[in-house]
Amino acid sequence: MTINIIITDDHPVVRSGLRALLLSQPDFDIVADAENGEEAVSLAISLVPDLILMDLQMPNLDGLGAIKLIRDKLPKVNILVLTTYETDADILPALESGAIGYLLKDTPPEQLFQAIRNAARGEMALAPRIAERVTQRLINSSKNTLSSREIEVLELASQGNSNSAIAKKLFITEATVKSHFVHIFSKLGVADRTAAVTEALKKKIIKIL
Repeated sequence: MTINIIITDDHPVVRSGLRALLLSQPDFDIVADAENGEEAVSLAISLVPDLILMDLQMPNLDGLGAIKLIRDKLPKVNILVLTTYETDADILPALESGAIGYLLKDTPPEQLFQAIRNAARGEMALAPRIAERVTQRLINSSKNTLSSREIEVLELASQGNSNSAIAKKLFITEATVKSHFVHIFSKLGVADRTAAVTEALKKKIIKIL
């Protein structure tokens, strides 16, 4: 069975390299490539591929936004993230939004091929380092693991946003933001925002921008 694939990445060299690599497999067909999430959504609706390879950081509409829109409109189309980012702040939202898997761009070709075949069948496909992080979150008690919302709050804080700015961006109250910080400090064992951001970066909970 041929697997029809759309490649989504904002770097032309990456798209070209992936196209050449994937076309070396007799069961892969690249039906289109997109340079941003907006284009990926449009192509997905018109072509309805078996699988979409999705980068995360892109202009116009990022990968996360594209995943949400495509999953809403085309729930049977599987989306496999292929990115350089491996922080909880990237992994968790992508998987929660409906991505069938999460790979890193240093994945060896044979592993990438197998992951694509698995994902096209609707099977979860995770890079080993990603699987380890996801498993670790499941093993750790919830009292010591930051929630997705707490990670969002901490990421915005790391970008220099005040409590009021964070509240506006997340459509929550400033009191709720303060409550999130209390829980964040407790879980990370720190006493202030700077220490929380430093610890989260060290543990790869959030990424350096």
